[in-house]
Amino acid sequence: MLVIGLTGGVASGKTTVSEVLREEGATLIDADQIARELVQPQTPAWQEVVRAFGNEILDRDGSIHRQKLASLIFSNPRQRSLLNRILHPRIKEEIGRRLKGIRETDPQAIVVIDSPLLIETGGHRDMDKVIVVVCTEAQQIERLKRRNQLSEEQVRAMLSSQMSLEEKTTVADYVIGNEGSLEETRQKARNVFKELKRIALQLKGHKA
Repeated sequence: MLVIGLTGGVASGKTTVSEVLREEGATLIDADQIARELVQPQTPAWQEVVRAFGNEILDRDGSIHRQKLASLIFSNPRQRSLLNRILHPRIKEEIGRRLKGIRETDPQAIVVIDSPLLIETGGHRDMDKVIVVVCTEAQQIERLKRRNQLSEEQVRAMLSSQMSLEEKTTVADYVIGNEGSLEETRQKARNVFKELKRIALQLKGHKA
């Protein structure tokens, strides 16, 4: 089994790349999706998050309002660290459980772990290869303003709270630039997956 870490900055185009890799045959584990499942109302993680941040982060149905929570943590490193301490051990445990299941049912799989904080949490060290998706800061700002209806000041605060894309590329085995057209990005992702398949075949040959 080949385990690939996929990361990038907010609004860099990571979702586009993960979709292509899945279409090409990768098994996808989405850390963000796991986080959403972990904080469903009344779960242990939900209870811990509400105790830490208060009922004001809740929606009417009792679910956590992600944008309200985000507005608290992006401007406060201590709060962000607290949320990470609550969620990341649980996310890591669930990823490990899913990897174990895949290894048992499909030992030849190429597994892509899509995780925005892969490098910040040190998770990249457990990967066989790491892909980082990048674009220009101006593109990130424009996409975030359009997607979340945030002001430029809010978007810049969000970006400054994160590890820069330049830093992330220093640990990347593959860098996929998402500055051009959608089809250009998709083709770059397909090319990377071809290389990953070649590596997986080599590993299979060594083990045979």
